[in-house]
Amino acid sequence: MTIFAYDCKGVIMTDKVPSGKIVAAAYYHQFLQKLRRMMQVNRPDLLDNGVLIFHDNALPHLGKDVRELLDGYSWDVLPHSPYSPDMSTPGFDLFPKLKINMSGVLFSKLEELSASVTCRVRQLNCSRDMTGIMELPKRWDAVIRQKKDYTEGL
Repeated sequence: MTIFAYDCKGVIMTDKVPSGKIVAAAYYHQFLQKLRRMMQVNRPDLLDNGVLIFHDNALPHLGKDVRELLDGYSWDVLPHSPYSPDMSTPGFDLFPKLKINMSGVLFSKLEELSASVTCRVRQLNCSRDMTGIMELPKRWDAVIRQKKDYTEGL
């Protein structure tokens, strides 16, 4: 498993979760601390303008320590509609773009897949092609209008 943090300019940080490791609230808390340090070095403009987090309702994201950390950072968290595939930003932006040139490729080792994903992330960051996140407000409105039902064709 890999955790991705990204915005419309590209992937800010990835974290390859060690095999067999469970991403509990403590692990996610550490990830957020690393992310903030990475942003201080590479993307201080984000910290200056205010960070807006959009993650799903997984238990690690909802833990007390995680909520307190985000509050301490003054990072706002957008509420996530439960069980809505339309609101999964990686599903409509990041993952389809990661799959380009990898569709149909069989990787014999996890390391090969990881290297291919890393290469593709670098390409995406150079191309500045992570603009799908800008569609989030449109998707959000559509999901609300549909009363959280799946919205075909978004």
